[in-house]
Amino acid sequence: MNIKDLPFDTETMLAGLKPWILCESPTFDAAAVDRMMDLAAYELAAIGAEIERIPGRMGFGGSVRARFPHKDFGKPGILISGHLDTVHPIGTLEKNPWRIEDGRCYGPGIQDMKGGNYVSLEAIRQLIRAGIETPLPITVLFTPDEEVGTPSTRELIEMEARKNKVVLVPEPTRPDGGAVTGRYAIARFNVKTAGRPSHAGWALKDGRSAIAAMARKVLEIESMTGEDCTFSVGVIHAGQWVNCVSSTCDAEVLSMAKRQADLDHGVERMLALAGEENDVVIEVTRGVTRPVWEPDAGTMAVYELARGIAGEIGFELTHASAGGGSDGNFTGALGIPTLDSIGVRGAGLHTLGEYIETDSLVERAQLMAGLLTRLT
Repeated sequence: MNIKDLPFDTETMLAGLKPWILCESPTFDAAAVDRMMDLAAYELAAIGAEIERIPGRMGFGGSVRARFPHKDFGKPGILISGHLDTVHPIGTLEKNPWRIEDGRCYGPGIQDMKGGNYVSLEAIRQLIRAGIETPLPITVLFTPDEEVGTPSTRELIEMEARKNKVVLVPEPTRPDGGAVTGRYAIARFNVKTAGRPSHAGWALKDGRSAIAAMARKVLEIESMTGEDCTFSVGVIHAGQWVNCVSSTCDAEVLSMAKRQADLDHGVERMLALAGEENDVVIEVTRGVTRPVWEPDAGTMAVYELARGIAGEIGFELTHASAGGGSDGNFTGALGIPTLDSIGVRGAGLHTLGEYIETDSLVERAQLMAGLLTRLT
């Protein structure tokens, strides 16, 4: 079969993708994520999958697991793993509305990673319509919490991956359109400073500002960044009244390293920051962690297959390890052949200018279809 003969159409895919983008689904809004899961579940059911809705936990939305009919149903096959949560709060559509301009389609979450998820479904749809049965059975798993480190569904993903031979992750492509065959280790931390409240006007000297202490700590944390391990503070919450010396301040820190040993050392350095300074108590707790995923022979075999398919389509598929975690960290670290970042091309993910390149929709649908029909 020539995958270029499948009737993939850019305008048709854009029309199908639009409702997904209009359904905003920030991670921390479980009801919004569940609405997005409803759209995906319907789409998967319409294609012919058996749908299982898995309840959410820890305050997050639920997941959708879809299994497609196959002569080897229930045997190890291909897992397509994606997330339907985004970093964009409800209302982002007002700032980055759905629109198509100069070969780009804009919208919150369209690149990371609703575009890639939708393209994967379109590949399955066209194969089924053409009466083509894939060598391996296909399972699709969509989860609700990747953008915050997958705290509630890591076990679900790992258990599903263990049942399969290959994992495909349609996260956004690398800047050159290449795939990801490994990812760096990532750890998150919560830092809290607890000071002493006082009136900021007539008793300023009696207080111990948690905000001031945190400001100093932020500079200390980010100064620890080096070639082996990076540290960045991305969230800070503190204060309620400007005329009160702040008594508490909370921050979230992200650390990333190419090697697990370097991340482990970074964890030690972060935890060592806990203590007391100038009557302000500093607490540091470790959050979710993504392990290092290093490419092995199995992953590289899947990549070489994908590279050959890409050549037939007409583009070069490069590969590399990458920073920025994904659920591929978990499956790849388990030793299950995993090919990540085979979703759509684009730029601006996690920003108000997020977009995809519309001409990559057909290209990536063909790539996914090729993989599904040739993985054995």
